[in-house]
Formats: sequence, structure tokens, C-alpha cells
Amino acid sequence: MNTRVTATLLLLLGLAGSARAQEAGPIVPPAPLPQDGPSAVPMAVAPVPFGPGERLGYKVSVSPFGQVGRGSMEVVGLDTIRGFPAYHLRFNLKGGILFAKVDDRLQSWFDVSRLVSRRFKQDQKEINYERHRTYDFLPEERRWIRLDRNETGELATDQPLDDVSFLYFARTLPLEVGRTYTFDRYFKQDGNPVVLKVVRKETVTVPAGTFRTIVVQPIIQTRGLFGKGGKAEVYFTDDERRLLVQMKSDVPVLGSLNLYLQSYTPGERLSSAAGS
Repeated sequence: MNTRVTATLLLLLGLAGSARAQEAGPIVPPAPLPQDGPSAVPMAVAPVPFGPGERLGYKVSVSPFGQVGRGSMEVVGLDTIRGFPAYHLRFNLKGGILFAKVDDRLQSWFDVSRLVSRRFKQDQKEINYERHRTYDFLPEERRWIRLDRNETGELATDQPLDDVSFLYFARTLPLEVGRTYTFDRYFKQDGNPVVLKVVRKETVTVPAGTFRTIVVQPIIQTRGLFGKGGKAEVYFTDDERRLLVQMKSDVPVLGSLNLYLQSYTPGERLSSAAGS
């Protein structure tokens, strides 16, 4: 088994992360993040089905190996990025198969009003591979800044989303069975468009309980877990919370790669008065 492929595919929730993890380049220590002061922007809050304090815990399994690790998705709290209030989102994954060990953390800061990504931080340790990088997004200028290398470039969109925020954005959609949702909002052009096909409703049982779900097939324009050639299904609860309770994917080499919800802690949704 190619251990690099194994480790990369274990990055379950990055909609385009597996392809970008293959980029070559030197490891540069991350620079200190810019200090952000109090919000300079009025805090209008877009309606979303999550809030600070929400946490979902998962077990990760690969056939025929069984459970190979654990993961979590959480809304850590509320921060301010360059004057804009943002949800601090975090995805952790730790585990592996035999000598293929993974310890990954992806973080996103998701604007509470515009539902765009303001910052994306990636820390990955996969076998003999590491990546540490931090982007700030300035959608009003259609520009990104890579803080750990002091680089800048043009955003593919003025409504950027990253690997983590895209998944939370998907939870705000109506997800009507039979519909296909297409978005050109990934911050790098090679990840666009992201397509979400809503295929059916299904009741599933996972360690956290039994849930009525809406099944979505995500497709991106890159190779990897959700690429054109793969077969992946993501199960969201068929209620206003849109919790991700299960994911199944058939991938080359590994076979069946699965994620199951084990625990759920609700968060406290923001009101327009929050942070004022």
C-alpha cells in the first residue's frame, strides 16, 4: 500500500485538501498571526444552524482495517479577523494504519455576516511529510496573503471558501433531493466548481444514534477523495441542524473509507446583538 496515499486520504473533510496536500515546497515556520483588535464592522449575523461551542466527534474506519483514528469538527468560538467578526472553526484528525500516521489540524475563520472565509490555517503531519501554512483572505480586494511566507496573490472569487468553511457553508443550504448545487467559491481556481448533488433521504445508525439524513454526493475538479473519479456520499441530518453524521467513500487502493458520528455537543447560536 502506498502510505502517502493512505495518509492523504485520511484527511476526510477537506473538500479539496487531498489534491493540494501533494504540492511540493520547503517547510517554512509560520509567522505570528496579525493582531486583531475589536470589530470595526457592525455585526450583522447571517442565519446558520451552528454556533460557538458546537462539537462533533467521529470515529474513522478503513476496510478491511476497521477503526484507524478519531476526528472532530467544532466551532471553537468567535474571533475578529482584520476587523470582521468570524466563527473560529476547527477540524482535527489523528490516527493511521500501520506506519502511516496522521496528525492534522485545519482551522478556518468564517465571517458571521457574509459567510466567507477570512483566514485558513493548515497544520499537517503525515508520515514523513509536514505542512504548515496560513492564509488571510481579503475578499473586498479579491486578494489573499500567505502569512507564513509573506506572499500575496489573487483570489479566484470575492466570496472565498476554504476546505473547512465550505463544509459549514453546505450546512446552510436547503439540500433538496434531486437538486444539484454548483459553486465557484473555492479560493483557488483549480478547485472550482464544487458540485453538490442531493441524491436521496436515508435513515442511518451510527455510534451517536439513529438519524434521518439527506445524502449528498460532493464532486470537485481535482483528484482525491471527492474528485470526479471517486464515489463519496456525505450524510447530513434531515433537520435544521444539518449535522454531518456519516461519510462513505470508495477510493482506489484503500477500498471503503468511512466516518461515523460518535458524539455531539450543541453550540449557542449568535444573535445580531452578539459581540456588540
